Amino acid sequence: MLAIPPSCSSSSRWICSGCIRNVVRQRQLTLNARGATSRVRLGHQWLSKSQQRAYSLSAPLLSKILTERERTRNIGIIAHIDAGKTTTTERMLYYSGFTRSIGDVDDGSTVTDFLPAERARGITIQSAAITFNWPPTQLLPGDDEVQDPSTLPTVEKLKKEGLPRSSVPHVINLIDTPGHADFTFEVLRSLRILDGAVCILDGVAGVEAQTEKVWHQASRYQIPRIVFVNKLDREGAAFGRTVKEIATKLAGWPVVCQIPWFEKGEGRFKGVGDAIHLRALSYPEGGDGKKPHMYSLEQLKKKDRDLAEEIKKARVALIELLSEQDGRLVECFLENDGDHMAVTPLDILDSLRRCLQKPATRIIPVFAGASFKNIGVQPLLDAVINLLPSPTERPDPEVTIGHTKGGLEALLSGKLKLDDPSSTKPSKKKGKSQSPSPATIRNSLAKLEACALAFKVVNDAKRGVLVYVRVYSGELTRNSALFNTSLQLSERGPRLLKMYANDAVEVASVKAGNIAVITGLKFARTGDTLLQFPGNKPTPPQPLNTLQLRPIDVPSAVFFASVEPHSLSEEKHLHEALALLLREDPSLHVTQDEESGQTLLSGMGELHLEIARDRLVKDMKAKASMGKNVLPSHLNMAILKTALVNGGVAALSRGPNHAYPMHDTHVRLTLNLAEHLFGNDSSLPAISAAARTATQAALREVAGSATLMEPVMNVTISVNEGSMGAVIHDISSARGGHVLSLDEGEEGEEGADEMAGLPPIDVAKVYAPKDPSGAVSMSSSMADGMAGSNVRQIKARVPLKEMVGYLKHLRSLTGGRGTFVMSVDRFEKMSVPRVKALLTEWNEGV
Repeated sequence: MLAIPPSCSSSSRWICSGCIRNVVRQRQLTLNARGATSRVRLGHQWLSKSQQRAYSLSAPLLSKILTERERTRNIGIIAHIDAGKTTTTERMLYYSGFTRSIGDVDDGSTVTDFLPAERARGITIQSAAITFNWPPTQLLPGDDEVQDPSTLPTVEKLKKEGLPRSSVPHVINLIDTPGHADFTFEVLRSLRILDGAVCILDGVAGVEAQTEKVWHQASRYQIPRIVFVNKLDREGAAFGRTVKEIATKLAGWPVVCQIPWFEKGEGRFKGVGDAIHLRALSYPEGGDGKKPHMYSLEQLKKKDRDLAEEIKKARVALIELLSEQDGRLVECFLENDGDHMAVTPLDILDSLRRCLQKPATRIIPVFAGASFKNIGVQPLLDAVINLLPSPTERPDPEVTIGHTKGGLEALLSGKLKLDDPSSTKPSKKKGKSQSPSPATIRNSLAKLEACALAFKVVNDAKRGVLVYVRVYSGELTRNSALFNTSLQLSERGPRLLKMYANDAVEVASVKAGNIAVITGLKFARTGDTLLQFPGNKPTPPQPLNTLQLRPIDVPSAVFFASVEPHSLSEEKHLHEALALLLREDPSLHVTQDEESGQTLLSGMGELHLEIARDRLVKDMKAKASMGKNVLPSHLNMAILKTALVNGGVAALSRGPNHAYPMHDTHVRLTLNLAEHLFGNDSSLPAISAAARTATQAALREVAGSATLMEPVMNVTISVNEGSMGAVIHDISSARGGHVLSLDEGEEGEEGADEMAGLPPIDVAKVYAPKDPSGAVSMSSSMADGMAGSNVRQIKARVPLKEMVGYLKHLRSLTGGRGTFVMSVDRFEKMSVPRVKALLTEWNEGV
């Protein structure tokens, strides 16, 4: 994508060659100083400097192509860890022309995983945003396929000509999210601003525990999703079994749009059969996947008759399932005399698109491929454009303004009725109503230039604090004053950037429906709503100053660790670094232990705290050390005593901190008029003494039998059937947990709301192609693995203390293939041995 400099001095409608060079400089692309031999990357073409000077671009047309909301897709990649999210993203960037070579996770050469910790560990830690075009925008000369921007048809014209949306370039704002459970907040804040998502499944492991959790989180935001079954080239991969698991575990109707193509039905995975377009794509072994061989159904009958027949079965099942949910497809079907093969691909794509935008249909389009082998990624990109919605097709963003809830577009259009301003109490100073008139509110809304949500804050070593925003209305401009309705203050963002993973391009403005980065904001946090009004320090009137987009939920912390500076002189710098860290990641929390005085850092898991420690020490240069993980515990005392004298509350009116070492102490005293109406017992000093003495006595009495409470976790463990017995025994015996259910015996809390009131999915009605025999009869090397149909889920409640370091132990029990996710359930009473062990640990730490 090119950033068009607004200050171009050229008087014509064309961008001058000097501005092209400025664009190149903005993209931080290195220019070789050797003159004509240097080549600069623009789009997917490579041109010498002389070619650049000889050519110019139409700024109005380019702007129209790249900013039109109908041609924008804000999507995310979600999945379980190691399902192939980053690998798939790297192929998308390569095929779109954004990169010249394919990044590799193992080599540490990926674009989206650019942090040193990500490349060292081979996992995604923080979500990365990147923008590219699909299909590739060919705006520069160099071959015979250059497309004139003025010839690009509108969406309406595409429909008339029977062409899919993927026929013209679209802008894809893609966010690659982490798959590890410790970084679930990164996924949550990304889901909040997405319009669609691609869920990637491991064709060997199927639907895994973290996939279920993320899927149900996306369901809360009603995000349309498509599924890509990856790694079908691996031994034990089972596409058909995975489709069945989508129905049972993700609670939806899988619509098989592609089926895998194996050599002679059993051999190498070589391509996919397309049930929508009635064709097959074969990818040469060892190639980069750019030029697959395409076979029509008639051609395929001569090459692989079994696959041709299976594609027909998939097409029939696809039409039948969609017809149950979409009446317009039924009309198309009847117009074609009930011939499943005669329904056009465009009608099917439009039907899938309509169903995805209606969550009640529970339709889940399923595609197949192997990203590492460069199979099936381009059809997946086409599906993103053809099936997932643009920002204009999403529901009206939810907002609150004052005590009124509604949609942002409804508010701006005047359809949302606000609370009666006259209900506000008059001002004591002026005697006039503090609320503006409806006309004033309408005028203020007319002046609103942009409304955006800050969904991520990053402290960049070179650029300073970067605030990622999703623009929901208007046009956000650089160097504009922004009013933060969450903090009730104004601040200015001097620069506006479009991010390409770790690279950035400065832009003049960003329109609604797009994602951008603002630099220089000192106070904005994750979840804040930013309003752009004209003026230097705009302060919108009531109730517009309370306008807030739906915030981002922050999950509760699970693990705790102490953080100590190396010296007292480093304490200030440590607290400043912790403040920056918490601004970046609100799922981290800092508390002060009242007894020990230690600073405690809490997060979502062991790895989460380990990464936070590395950020503190290596990136923020804090001279501090982090102690071992500690677990939260509560001391619970239940006391029921007969009160003696009424008025004891007054004795404690100064607060428990004033004279007593206890906090939140409440004493209730009652007065028997017949006995205490007269005499010294009813005097204020006597009442105070009685309250203090009674409290001290009660505490001494129960101190020896106080109940210690510890956190208990909801744990979902995915293992193969052969390892299930050992895992159940370990959970119930060695770790003191309680097994609740196996497999689908109990619906998890994440999906409980989604499933409420909906009929169950009848797996018998779900079409899935037959899996190769290798998916069932695995080799001896995979006998202990999770492949095939033997994957089981164990749901249990286990004390958090026993889950510390559990992943390594689980992998030793399951041959390295077991996984689990957990969330806080409640606090429960500790057993006597656990209390003794905890007290011993505390005494040793003193």
